[in-house]
Amino acid sequence: MPNFCAAPNCTRKSTQSDLAFFRFPRDPSRCQKWVENCRRSDLEDKTPDQLNKHYRLCAQHFEDSMICRSSPYRTVLRENAIPTIFDLTSHLGNPGRRRKRIKELSEDEIRTLKENKMDAVVPEKENHQNNNNDMEIQIVEIEQSEEVAVLTAEERENKDYLKTLFEVVLFMGKQNIPLDGRNCEVPDEVYVPDNFQALLEYRINSGDDVLRRRFEIFAVNQEYCSRSQQAQMLEVCESVLREEVLHDIRNSQFFSVIAEDAVDLAGEEHQPVFIRHLDDANNLREEFIGFLPCGADAEILAVNFLATVTEKWRLNMEYCRGQSFVASSRLSSKMKIVTSRLLQKYPQATFTLCSSCALNIWLANSTPVTGVSVVLGILEDIYLFFKNSPNLQKELESTIASLFLDNVEKGSELQEIVQLEWIRRHDTFEIIVALLESFVLCFDKVACDNLFRWSTRVTSHAFILSSALTDFDFVVTIVILKNALSFTRAFGKNLQGQTSDVFSAANSLTAVLHTLNEVMENIEVYHEFWFEEATNLATKLDIPVKLPGRFRRMQHANLQPDLTAENFYKEALSIPTIQHVIQGLKDIFSEQHLKALKCLSLIPSVMGQLKFSTSEEHNTDLYKCDLPNPDTLSAELHCWRVKWKHRGKDVELPSNIYESLHLPDIKFFPNVHALLKILCILPVIRVESEKFETGRRRLKHYLDNTPAEQRSRHLAFLNVNYDTKHDLDLMVDTYMKMLSNNVKHEPTSPHSEIAENA
Repeated sequence: MPNFCAAPNCTRKSTQSDLAFFRFPRDPSRCQKWVENCRRSDLEDKTPDQLNKHYRLCAQHFEDSMICRSSPYRTVLRENAIPTIFDLTSHLGNPGRRRKRIKELSEDEIRTLKENKMDAVVPEKENHQNNNNDMEIQIVEIEQSEEVAVLTAEERENKDYLKTLFEVVLFMGKQNIPLDGRNCEVPDEVYVPDNFQALLEYRINSGDDVLRRRFEIFAVNQEYCSRSQQAQMLEVCESVLREEVLHDIRNSQFFSVIAEDAVDLAGEEHQPVFIRHLDDANNLREEFIGFLPCGADAEILAVNFLATVTEKWRLNMEYCRGQSFVASSRLSSKMKIVTSRLLQKYPQATFTLCSSCALNIWLANSTPVTGVSVVLGILEDIYLFFKNSPNLQKELESTIASLFLDNVEKGSELQEIVQLEWIRRHDTFEIIVALLESFVLCFDKVACDNLFRWSTRVTSHAFILSSALTDFDFVVTIVILKNALSFTRAFGKNLQGQTSDVFSAANSLTAVLHTLNEVMENIEVYHEFWFEEATNLATKLDIPVKLPGRFRRMQHANLQPDLTAENFYKEALSIPTIQHVIQGLKDIFSEQHLKALKCLSLIPSVMGQLKFSTSEEHNTDLYKCDLPNPDTLSAELHCWRVKWKHRGKDVELPSNIYESLHLPDIKFFPNVHALLKILCILPVIRVESEKFETGRRRLKHYLDNTPAEQRSRHLAFLNVNYDTKHDLDLMVDTYMKMLSNNVKHEPTSPHSEIAENA
């Protein structure tokens, strides 16, 4: 179906031009500006939805600065794009056309239109620069007869056919149906339809005449849609849905980027990326926007990360105010370089901890000690072993109850803990030390299954895990981690607590670092106590105290005869762990980060705790360029304190950022409002309501319920964003444009030829 340009005196249509055609925006105020600039009175009584669905403007009517290419096959407009280039006089030489009398505008109207045009051409950040280009504007009011695009029967059927294909693709993504679906290798001579083919056949058998007529000429064993076409349609679906998600993010201006730990997608490692932003109702949202491959080295990863965010996803990093990552030890070192490169280019993108990750887990994950990463992998395996089987979970709880008969209260507490996500807690290593005997005994009972209650796979897995837990290297590592991270446990818990707790944590970092430095200075004494605890635990479980086997084998003949296990673990584990914890705290709690957290004294409840005696202005310098009226900040902060200090007795102090942002009179304090909005999106601030971080929970559900070999980054995105609005017409148009670009260079299959004719 061709698109016709709705601009006056423009006769272009998509089938006769390589120009991009753009829909009228759904946003009422922006749509109104488009209509006003078109000067078509017949469009004025139409709703934004009607205009968006039925009318287009070609790229010829937009300044070049308003147009960018988001991909090789798609041209898009910037969020603030307004059409300003129109031919409003050529009809004067053609009196045969029916036109209303031309009405010249007044000087005031012309001046207003000039100002609007300049605002549309110059981006917000550059409104105070480069606005000296004076443009002549001659606007007349005209009425143009509406060109109605009438589809032929063939064009309509081709369009319906492509829509059906996209409906099937979207259905597979939303329902988490893998494209292939085969669980075993199929011989070449045997034809077995994949899931996509099977769904098309089901629709044909259910009476879909469009598909039936399309495919009745093909052989029974022929693919209806090739794998390459499926991949192209998936890419288009993901691109269109992502644009819908990013639309709100761009409108909110400021945002933060969060990169999660790598996940296995069909044999390749990718990082999920989330964006935090405030919506129009001042609710903090966390949106999943896609995956980034993470197999390259650190420098290439940094370049690819930035290129994807800015060029493919078209986010302006000048508005990024926070960044964070959650990564295992192997990826953590790479991500530190990525964040440092981003900070070099965008210094206001403050590096913070992510609220979804406990500080102690983040520190352990990033510890550059091989033994620590091995232990973390074993803990993850233990957690999944019980999580995936309710019967094994009951067996573990029964074992805990039998071992804590003399302390029923403690046993009940531990039983409740293992039912939850104990592997992500601030006190994970305390829990594993307390439960080590229970885990070993439970694994031994499952491995020695005389009643044949468990499968061979389960018993062999239990035997492997029991062997891993009864190695002294594992025991001493978890004990040292428990003790080394005990100094940051309360600090990290506060960071995930209430706003007042986060503010307190920012002011207690110096004391935490002071304590850790004292531990480092007296590491001989501390390590002696830690090693004794590990030895006693090992003795209780009949585990021999010895050097790790891998170390003895690697040293071989060079092994020092006087090297004791205690000295080895002091040098190889205790010292580097404490050093890393100290350096990790310094890295993630930079001066910039601490200043941001201390700005939380703007929250009225924190002000109350401090007796309204603090001055926040010296901490707000970080965001001075983001304030609407920085010159009045000092006076405004004084008024803000006075407002809450002298409140009525029945007025409660707002206890967090969200309550403060939703105050009815918050806009009377524009600078405070702006500061709170920026602080709110920092990754360290937790999302107040679970309904606004559904992307994270949906992605976790997808990963937990989809085998690694069947995972697809495209299908994962569709599954997580299944309730995002989608436009089938836009998907079809994008797909057709992509095909038209590809068909010039590659031979086409029968299906691509049919699609091309559509």
